[in-house]
Amino acid sequence: MQPSLAIVGAGMGGLTLAAALHQRGFAVRVYEQAPKFIRLGAGIQMSPNAMRVLRGIGLEQRIRSRAFQPRSWTNREWDTGAMKYELPLGTDAEAKYGAPYLLMHRGDLHEALASKVPADLISLDKKLVDADWRGGGVTLRFADGTTAQADALIAADGIHSQVRALWRGEEKTNFTGRVAYRTTFPAALLGGSTIDECCKWWGPDRHIVIYYVTANRDEVYFVTSVPEPEFTVESWSATGDLAALRAAFAGFHEQVRRVVEACPRVHKWAIVDRDPLPHWGEGPMVLLGDAGHPMTQYMAQGAASAMEDAVLLARCIEAAPRDVPAAFRRYETVRRQRTSQIQGTSQKNTWMREATDPDWVYGYDAWTAPLDPQPSRAA
Repeated sequence: MQPSLAIVGAGMGGLTLAAALHQRGFAVRVYEQAPKFIRLGAGIQMSPNAMRVLRGIGLEQRIRSRAFQPRSWTNREWDTGAMKYELPLGTDAEAKYGAPYLLMHRGDLHEALASKVPADLISLDKKLVDADWRGGGVTLRFADGTTAQADALIAADGIHSQVRALWRGEEKTNFTGRVAYRTTFPAALLGGSTIDECCKWWGPDRHIVIYYVTANRDEVYFVTSVPEPEFTVESWSATGDLAALRAAFAGFHEQVRRVVEACPRVHKWAIVDRDPLPHWGEGPMVLLGDAGHPMTQYMAQGAASAMEDAVLLARCIEAAPRDVPAAFRRYETVRRQRTSQIQGTSQKNTWMREATDPDWVYGYDAWTAPLDPQPSRAA
């Protein structure tokens, strides 16, 4: 008899896991605290390693039809626009890695992933308040007074994971002293101005990444990293001050100034991470994605890593359905090295600042990666 699996959190990792497990015939249910899904104003980069995940659950063509495929990722000096490093993408990257590098709206990706999980398997407005996985099986208790039972629990509930807090107690996040301003807006507001398809502008103590998020280039996204040690709000929906944003990039190249001047509104949140954990779970409970290994955005691999986690975890469960705790430990063992390497590399914020070999990131295939730890590769 196959186990019943409860997933807390319906983000990219949780939905990818639910889709992969459902396709393999497992009894799975997702519990999400939000009362409904909303299309937050954010972009997301689906590098070839992430696109292989989407291919494996049948979403590649849908994503291709909506996303933008840039010809390259440019890295420029903040003021002069001089090229620091240009990474070929487009058909070159697709030929090299066997999958495309695509840019898209986060809401479009989330909608696509949700389409692969039957609606009756996703319970919304379920804010977790307690969980017990230590007495045989799992019991979940929610703020609305309801409970749920399962054989095992996967916490995919993000950097502020309630499951992690119940397990380890309240832990403070590590504030980096930096904030991210971000938004999407209609490209028509640029008034015909030309911008790079995908560019990171490197300043002495701050940067901004700008790219299109739709196949027809009608929507633009940007995200920044700016020093503001006094700001500690971690909500993705907190409103940012446009005047402060524009002042922060007043000395940047005119292409950057045109973008920040054109945007009608912006969100702002503090950039944080957490220290690595000695273990990702206990018995029939395990953490996935940002719940277990949150990382800064500087490599654009946070969602990709959670989606990779989901595939490896689904494969480990499929290989040992009668011993889920053992499957969880195997998943942790095989994923720890790669996620730690990405975490550490991202934290440095030097990725693509100069000539970079991304093969170890983009060449990874979660569907065929060995289910046992492999020797380390240098980043």
